[in-house]
Amino acid sequence: MAAAQSLSQLSLVQLKTSLFLTPKTLHKQNPCLFAHHNHQNQDQLSITTLPLKTRSGLVPKPKASLSSVPVQSNASSPISTKKSDSPIIVIDNYDSFTYNLCQYMGELGCFFEVYRNDEITVEELKRMNPRGILISPGPGTPQDSGISLQTVLELGPVVPVFGVCMGLQCIGEAFGGKVVRSPSGVMHGKSSLVYYDEKEEDSLFAGLSNPFVAGRYHSLVIEKESFPDDELVITAWTEDGLVMAARHKKYKHLQRNLRG
Repeated sequence: MAAAQSLSQLSLVQLKTSLFLTPKTLHKQNPCLFAHHNHQNQDQLSITTLPLKTRSGLVPKPKASLSSVPVQSNASSPISTKKSDSPIIVIDNYDSFTYNLCQYMGELGCFFEVYRNDEITVEELKRMNPRGILISPGPGTPQDSGISLQTVLELGPVVPVFGVCMGLQCIGEAFGGKVVRSPSGVMHGKSSLVYYDEKEEDSLFAGLSNPFVAGRYHSLVIEKESFPDDELVITAWTEDGLVMAARHKKYKHLQRNLRG
């Protein structure tokens, strides 16, 4: 539903050697570098590696399903051999585009772990001491996002949080905004001009023309009339004024609702 091509400019990203993922295939040799933890819904895995350790032991090969994808290894792919005691935690809201975002982080050599939104609690997340949190896109509304809303409220003041699509909606709703259907209708794979505030966007769109053409893939938006401008500031918008990005005025939560 969204992309984050400016991840390299966020405080939660640090350049290292590379790990390569693709939306449908994971290329890697070391299962410790990328962990997609799921011990409840093995037949719903979007992507996995074998072997992969979770809290319940080794994950068996997923059953064939519409959301299962093949796993391949690529011995020639450069990968990071470093681990981190403070990984970037990706909260997967059951969306395949999560792995496009992982692709970007992997290309930067980031160490990250992926958890479904109903696999862990916020307290468990705190104990992981993450140096950053990425909240993925997902179907439904923020009310369907598991721990995402509470994560924004409890960890946002101390950990950089980057929300994409539903992740942005979670940030907006957590601070009092309303998430509604886009007055422009369903925007799946449609392009739009996006404008951004060059003073407020905090380098998220650095290097892009203003406006720029971006692909969109969403049907919900944060309602502008109820936008919590006492807490958040709008940093990007469409020609018809729909919110495309925002950040917290103090904690600088960031999001981009685009595939551009």
